[in-house]
Amino acid sequence: MSDVRVTVQRDSEREERVVTTGTTAAALFDGERAVVAVRVGGQLKDLAYAPADGEVVEPVLISSPDGLDILRHSTAHVMAQAVQELFPEAKLGIGPPVRDGFYYDFDVAEPFHPEDLKRIEKKMQEIVKRGQRFSRRVTTDEDAREELAGEPYKLELIGLKGSAAEAAEGAGAEVGAGELTIYDNLDAKTGELCWKDLCRGPHLPTTRVIPAFKLMRTAAAYWRGSEKNKQLQRIYGTAWPSRDELKAHLEFLAEAEKRDHRKLGAELDLFSIPEDIGSGLAVFHPRGGVIRRAMEDYSRRRHEEAGYEFVYTPHATKGQLFEKSGHLDWYADGMYPPMQLDEGQDYYLKPMNCPMHNLIFDARGRSYRELPLRMFEFGTVYRYEKSGVVHGLTRARGFTQDDAHIYCTRDQMAGELDSLLTFVLNLLRDYGLTDFYLELSTKDPEKSIGSDENWEEATEALRQAAGKQGLELVMDPGGAAFYGPKISVQARDAIGRTWQMSTIQVDFNLPERFDLEYTAADGSRQRPVMIHRALFGSIERFFAVLLEHYAGAFPAWLAPVQAVGIPIGDDHVPYLGEFAAEARKRGLRVEVDASSDRMQKKIRNAQRAKVPFMVIAGDEDIAAGAVSFRYRDGSQKNGIPREQALAEIADAVERRVQV
Repeated sequence: MSDVRVTVQRDSEREERVVTTGTTAAALFDGERAVVAVRVGGQLKDLAYAPADGEVVEPVLISSPDGLDILRHSTAHVMAQAVQELFPEAKLGIGPPVRDGFYYDFDVAEPFHPEDLKRIEKKMQEIVKRGQRFSRRVTTDEDAREELAGEPYKLELIGLKGSAAEAAEGAGAEVGAGELTIYDNLDAKTGELCWKDLCRGPHLPTTRVIPAFKLMRTAAAYWRGSEKNKQLQRIYGTAWPSRDELKAHLEFLAEAEKRDHRKLGAELDLFSIPEDIGSGLAVFHPRGGVIRRAMEDYSRRRHEEAGYEFVYTPHATKGQLFEKSGHLDWYADGMYPPMQLDEGQDYYLKPMNCPMHNLIFDARGRSYRELPLRMFEFGTVYRYEKSGVVHGLTRARGFTQDDAHIYCTRDQMAGELDSLLTFVLNLLRDYGLTDFYLELSTKDPEKSIGSDENWEEATEALRQAAGKQGLELVMDPGGAAFYGPKISVQARDAIGRTWQMSTIQVDFNLPERFDLEYTAADGSRQRPVMIHRALFGSIERFFAVLLEHYAGAFPAWLAPVQAVGIPIGDDHVPYLGEFAAEARKRGLRVEVDASSDRMQKKIRNAQRAKVPFMVIAGDEDIAAGAVSFRYRDGSQKNGIPREQALAEIADAVERRVQV
């Protein structure tokens, strides 16, 4: 044996070590149970890896993002082994880690049932206790095909090895682009093979290192995400570094389920997505319409104050418009198919508004004195999302963008971006979202148009505007649209989930494709810079985000009913009717519950409807010209003079506060 010099790198600390040939990473971190893998030369390796002379080895903790992926992918393998022990005929698909968990796809004769999940989870616990060792071995394509002859989907993945595998849904976790490897699950005592799977790894050293997991649900999923392929059965699960973290995650999921906008939308009678209309196409009921109108009205007012001009564009257009913009080249798969009209002319439902706004800019000559020109539209667009990804109002096929396009000079660009980002953040704060970070999406060399110089200038302008906000800036390499870089405002809601909200994109390319020009101060013809901006993203999605953020208990200014009158007896209904009429004259949304229900049931109904103010009146209140308030939190305030009560409701609405 000879000496091997390795460097252990922990953040900024480096430790030089001399070990013997064959010393594994597990030995380097002996006794450190939180270390589940290592990173060498930027590549993740199992703890069984033996570093070579001169290599730098970084520990990967189970609580790190990479460590969690390794934990979850290893747990997916345990689940697949459990399934095949219980259902020997099951054929394996893929089993990658995903956010907060993992899944594995199976080809089985019958869909899994809830009782099956319980059996699988119990079998997984047995496998974990056995302490099976994950053992990596390199194989050839030919040997792998012979060894996995009974696994048709694995055979297909072997044929995809390389760049195509990365494009296939989850396939990169199985075969990657380099050497082909199989992981054997070996018995802890005898070393005998218990199970195996095609996988690039890495994995935990043994199944005993899996601390806490739970199977969540089943779903149908097309093989490799294509509707042309066979439908498999997918099992989702979650795994965490400790039982406490698993418990916290399950509690979080329970709270998120309570806040699910689809559930609240039905309970509060706000919207529905009728089968007769189609998946991803929502209708708003009267109470949902009130909230939506309040959102839109406030946004319109703020935009008018900021110098925006309102425009309107049609829902359909000739296909040549999107050929000119380039959208048909890049987004045709996400658009509804064309309608053949006017002797074979293709018409499309519009998937975005920007090409039409360019035509408005180009409808007449423009002077530098008009710039910046800020156009704004609540424009309904249509995008054909696959049925598997449509999700209530947050991923829809028809939705209304609060779309703005700003045309400015190059000299105005920096100042416009600065004021625009400030405007966007302040308006989001007005709706009750206050916890933000920013994401900067840069050029994808495989999906972009325009010169590198323009992209660099646009990207730097966005970077500088972001820096002035004092918020965390996260890079999203290659995430930009084909025409320009983008800043996304990422907002955290009341339970800590992150939602992408407003987007701002700098575009030098569409003005060129549309040959847009303005007359400069020296009389020359110049090309404007185009800034794309959607503040809500879509009205429907923002509605859903706020519904979940507030758990349906909207602040008074957005609540469909701001106050409900609850009479103690039938004799008190006229008095509350007068109160409601007076409130409506002030623009307040106040109703009176004159039903035959008892008062306590009326209060429960108002609480379920999450009405901010319950206005109660009985004989003493009427005699004093007053009312009593009961608030959403159950607290009460009695004997409030009518004028004062009206003022309190109006003040809560005006100040947009939660009560």
